[in-house]
Amino acid sequence: MIRYRSLLKALTPYLLLAPGLLWLVVFFVLPSFQMFLYSISKGTVDTGYHVAWSFDAFAKIPKLFPRQFGNSLLFGSLATILTFLISYPLAYFIAFRGGRWKNLILFLVIAPFFTSFLIRTISWIIILGNDGPIVTLLRDVLHVVPENFAFTGEPIAVVSGLVYNFLPFMTLPLYVSIEKVDIRLIEAAKDLYAGPWRPRGLIYGAIVGAILGGIIAFGIQYSVPFFGAVGAVMGLLVGGFAINQSLLRVTLPLSLPGIFAGTLLTFIPAIGDYVNASLLGSPKTTMIGNVIQGRFLESNDYPTASALSIVLMVSILGAVLLYARLLGTDDLAI
Repeated sequence: MIRYRSLLKALTPYLLLAPGLLWLVVFFVLPSFQMFLYSISKGTVDTGYHVAWSFDAFAKIPKLFPRQFGNSLLFGSLATILTFLISYPLAYFIAFRGGRWKNLILFLVIAPFFTSFLIRTISWIIILGNDGPIVTLLRDVLHVVPENFAFTGEPIAVVSGLVYNFLPFMTLPLYVSIEKVDIRLIEAAKDLYAGPWRPRGLIYGAIVGAILGGIIAFGIQYSVPFFGAVGAVMGLLVGGFAINQSLLRVTLPLSLPGIFAGTLLTFIPAIGDYVNASLLGSPKTTMIGNVIQGRFLESNDYPTASALSIVLMVSILGAVLLYARLLGTDDLAI
């Protein structure tokens, strides 16, 4: 009996892991293996596919789809940066200033999940459309844009949709991580003169703001000097008056696990998304997810679609490993 209990105790962790491992094998490992077999196969839907160990599908990817891969990387990166810039102040406010409204604000953050992803994206067609409130305000009220100005069909519409749809994926991990920071550490830092980050905050804020503004403008194909100047002014104000040294030396380092988790949860689905580019974009904003979807469901070109999926998956895995190495964190638990 004692030996049986010892054996059961030793096997308990593996028995608890078994359902999750079985799920991963059935719904991830086996489909991934089947996708790899398709990528090296030849044939058609009518005649069937047979494994020919042909890597032609992989060979033609760099020639046929560089722009789509570039759009996916660019839009996914911009969406991740913007969601972080929006989510970190929001999560900080909820964690330290939310008070009795904390639960309500968190509910508002996740409230969009009660609506279909597709419906949420379609709503942005109305918001950014030619007769929508934003374009109407800029064109008909303020007269700051020409008559033929439009958001839809442009990169800014696709990035806006990605930011809106994946904002909770960044906010919630950041909130959990920031809330775990002991407020006494921040108070101790302030007692040790970790006060306003000036004058360096003004200089660094302006530089970082200008760089981010330029990158965002380049990604959404708008005036880089204008957005760079706006980013510099905003960075100067934020760096000089909103950021203090206790945030940089205490809160930010302690919230790195949340930053890591939020970045992954945002970047990975954003780079593979195809709904936002399909509904809010145009042929020039096509992402690699749109190509995969079209090759699978419209062209029935399973080898090319599978090869694209594998390349995307391996690329994302490599980027994640590199990001983890550069961030220097092994503690991913939040």
